Amino acid sequence: MIRILICDDQDVVREGLHAILRTAPNMQIVGVAGDGAAAIELTTQQQPDIVLMDLNMPGMTGIQATRIIREKYPGVRVLALTTYDADEWVFDAIRAGASGYLLKDTPRAGLIKAIEGTCAGQTFVDPGVAGKLFAQVARSSSPTDTTIADSLNAREREILKLLARGMSNTEIAARLFLSDGTVRNYVSSIFAKLNVSDRTQAAVIALKYGLAE
Repeated sequence: MIRILICDDQDVVREGLHAILRTAPNMQIVGVAGDGAAAIELTTQQQPDIVLMDLNMPGMTGIQATRIIREKYPGVRVLALTTYDADEWVFDAIRAGASGYLLKDTPRAGLIKAIEGTCAGQTFVDPGVAGKLFAQVARSSSPTDTTIADSLNAREREILKLLARGMSNTEIAARLFLSDGTVRNYVSSIFAKLNVSDRTQAAVIALKYGLAE
């Protein structure tokens, strides 16, 4: 059973999500929050598997709440669900630790599939948003040929693959039986070899060149 926390400041959206998700036999809504602060409090109380997080909310934004939740509870996934596809929202959400980014007009079947996949460690990004990520990489000075894998050793490729799935350093460390510090060092080395400055760019390169398979 997937335990879900919904966070959105609009009653109609919360009610709509509740109506959709309660029809899924393998999902249970354990809480509903109207702002980022409430989402953090309910995450502490309910320990959901995933938080459906709106981003533009009064008070504490969804991006701020995502960052805090991912730092305090690295096992809890956050799936950004918003009406915004502007570049700054996309990148800020992913940098804060969101495991995926969907727009609120995502069809029911797509939403349920994304929730299930995100909890299984996959990354779901709305097609329109994915285009922005690839465009960002294309504008960067990142490597542009398929030989980039040759610059990474086996452990670095393994860590890059997990990073591209949205896993945090702590989660990667637990999966590979490494210390957090060791993973941080590997991630820094990966950034240097790929000539990128953040996890988003590294993840997109991994996806673009088949290193996240």
